[in-house]
Amino acid sequence: MEIQGSFSNFIDRSKPYIAMISLQFGYAGMNIITKVSLNRGMSHYVLVVYRHAFATAVIAPFALILERKIRPKMTFRVFIQLFILGLLGPVIDQNLYYAGLKFTSPTFSCAMSNMLPAMTFVMAVLCRMEKLDMKKVRCQAKLVGTLVTVIGAMLMTLYKGPILEMVWTKHMHHHKSSMSQATGITDKDWVKGSILLIIATFAWASFFILQAITMKRYSAQLSLTSMVVFLGTLQSIAVTFVMERSTSIWSIGWDMNLLAAAYAGIVSSSIAYYVQGLVMQKRGPVFVTAFSPLMMIVVAIMGSFILAEKIYLGGILGAILIVAGLYSVLWGKYKEYKEKAAEAIPEPIKGVDENGGTIMMIEDIDENDIEMQKAASKLSTINGNVSIPNPEPLMKANQAPKA
Repeated sequence: MEIQGSFSNFIDRSKPYIAMISLQFGYAGMNIITKVSLNRGMSHYVLVVYRHAFATAVIAPFALILERKIRPKMTFRVFIQLFILGLLGPVIDQNLYYAGLKFTSPTFSCAMSNMLPAMTFVMAVLCRMEKLDMKKVRCQAKLVGTLVTVIGAMLMTLYKGPILEMVWTKHMHHHKSSMSQATGITDKDWVKGSILLIIATFAWASFFILQAITMKRYSAQLSLTSMVVFLGTLQSIAVTFVMERSTSIWSIGWDMNLLAAAYAGIVSSSIAYYVQGLVMQKRGPVFVTAFSPLMMIVVAIMGSFILAEKIYLGGILGAILIVAGLYSVLWGKYKEYKEKAAEAIPEPIKGVDENGGTIMMIEDIDENDIEMQKAASKLSTINGNVSIPNPEPLMKANQAPKA
């Protein structure tokens, strides 16, 4: 029984880590599929619209059925927050990210987005969602880990070094020219793409911070997610009509464009938003964004398989630094989580037993007092006119008489 109990506790503690690691694989697949779709001429504005239309269609029915009794009341303030969330995530972040992805490559885009943990950490400190006490080792670990992660991402971006031949890429050289044309890796405006990706990452970090704030007022996760993607769909339609004048861009068939929109909508929007919200309630926005560097490593490997992207020494060194920084941040968050859990345990209360000895009790005094008063009230009602005084609180009743 003890082994089963410890195993179940281990599974419960591992759920946030498993959920976030799984999401990174989902995001990595979205980057690869989306890159192929954009290279084939699909407008990223239309892709964002279809993505969130799919997300709304998938998650809204679950929200209407499962949360019909627990859905909080909608207020004007909450609606404004949801509207801004739809603007930050579906509109600004994803449109600019897709534009940057089109100008660069999946691996480069993921490397630039690895600034997300650093941006989120700084914004969380400014919003007083994270306490930065440099006297504590866990805070030092989070700060150092964030800096190391950013350094690793910048190393991947600025330093390439020699090309590393992988086992699965040795026989791809004869496809080099054709794959280069298919993936669009020539004549790219890397500076423009980098700027777009930085702005998109900032919007993404702002989305996480505002989502954590909104969940305190509106705790229904499915309903919150469905409304964000629905508002994002409406806003994206308006943006698309302004930016794209041709009606032919809306046509979509049973091809890679449909797969990209459906995959991104179901996996990267509806499921990802919901799971991130659940994990964020327990561990905070910094914990959620700390896993984003893993997406870059997965994309680099998948890109070399599917898109024949080259893997450079700088990428490997940067990935090592990113993993080290990620471990440092997660270690700091784990220590913080353990400290909060320890503080939540009530301290034992000293009492006096019938023989005058001291006993230790862990009780909620207020709740105990209320229950005793309710019991006395019921007894008074039963006995008619018999008046029974309300019992003294536990602490007062157990105090030794003064000499």
